[in-house]
Amino acid sequence: MNPDLARLQPYPFEKLRHLFAGVSPAPTLGEIKLSIGEPQHATPPFIQRALADNLAGLANYPSTQGSDALRQGIAEWIARRYAVPIPDATTQVLPVNGSREALFAFAQTVIDRSSGDAKVVCPNPFYQIYEGAALLAGAQPIYLNTLPHNGFEMDWTTLPESIWRDVQLVYVCSPGNPTGKVMSLASWKMLFELSDRHDFVIASDECYSEIFFDEAAPPLGGLTAAAKLGRNDYRNLVTFSSLSKRSNVPGLRSGFVAGDAAILKQFLLYRTYHGSAMNPAVQAASIAAWGDEAHVRDNRRMYAEKFHEVTPLIAHHLDCQVPDAGFYLWARTPIPDTDFARELLRQKNVVVLPGSFIARESGGANPGADFIRIALVAPHEECLEAARRINDFCLSL
Repeated sequence: MNPDLARLQPYPFEKLRHLFAGVSPAPTLGEIKLSIGEPQHATPPFIQRALADNLAGLANYPSTQGSDALRQGIAEWIARRYAVPIPDATTQVLPVNGSREALFAFAQTVIDRSSGDAKVVCPNPFYQIYEGAALLAGAQPIYLNTLPHNGFEMDWTTLPESIWRDVQLVYVCSPGNPTGKVMSLASWKMLFELSDRHDFVIASDECYSEIFFDEAAPPLGGLTAAAKLGRNDYRNLVTFSSLSKRSNVPGLRSGFVAGDAAILKQFLLYRTYHGSAMNPAVQAASIAAWGDEAHVRDNRRMYAEKFHEVTPLIAHHLDCQVPDAGFYLWARTPIPDTDFARELLRQKNVVVLPGSFIARESGGANPGADFIRIALVAPHEECLEAARRINDFCLSL
């Protein structure tokens, strides 16, 4: 067996299952699950129809590169959304089966094992795929703490030159999971300069980019930042996006990567062997989804309404605020986060995720400790009811 498998930690929800073992939730209260970032808004009917209308495509082997129509549709969406020139749909865009599998596979393409000391930088707290991808590519994860004192910004200056010289890949997540932080142009500029100096690749996870609260100010993306800074070839940058949150189709497993053509050429080679071609019916549904913004604006409106009503209730007792973007509240707890989550389940039957489960000790501390992640993905009234229960629970502490 691959010895690196032994280095993988249990997934956060496996840890949550063990934490809750033996807990009997209040029998008079129905469960409200706000622990997992799984969109629960309805899938738009026009996407369902596009999927059903194209099932004849199941009779054909799909191309790993996807159809010309899909790549062109994605390229045109990128140009509209990020205010950049239309990328070359043949060389700068590649459809993927959701951002999760692509984020993992990307490290297997990028990391040069022969160096013996390859390092991968990722935010901390983080999406655990970054860590697993690094470990199974034979690299060492380097955890960059995102902390309240600087608004959860990734502070590149905290890593010494001795680390940067061995870095081959940097994962960024903007808007961030769990903090909702959007990277600034200044932060992107510093990261690009480091990439030029040390020749590492940047993987920009932007799966939450379409959930924000001001229609006039969408979150800055990596491609936009690169273009603003004159990096029109997107050198050393690949952006990852997904329809899961944007269009409420997590089961569709559809997204894309876009950016540096030279890197995507190698990633396509890897994926050809990996068996990652997208189902033709899924491609047709994806074309329909990327081509429509009305349903995305409606989706944002529903999240904005929930945040507007829920955040003040929870902030009355727990330190938290509306994030820059995304659908998580990152709330500080007055007792250890694991105790808070366990007792909240027992007394109020509300499920949240302890922050320490999605972070690692680094610099002498776990930056997720004494925080909980609250995913406002449930229907509006359920989220409000959960906030009321959390309020009542906090009064008992």
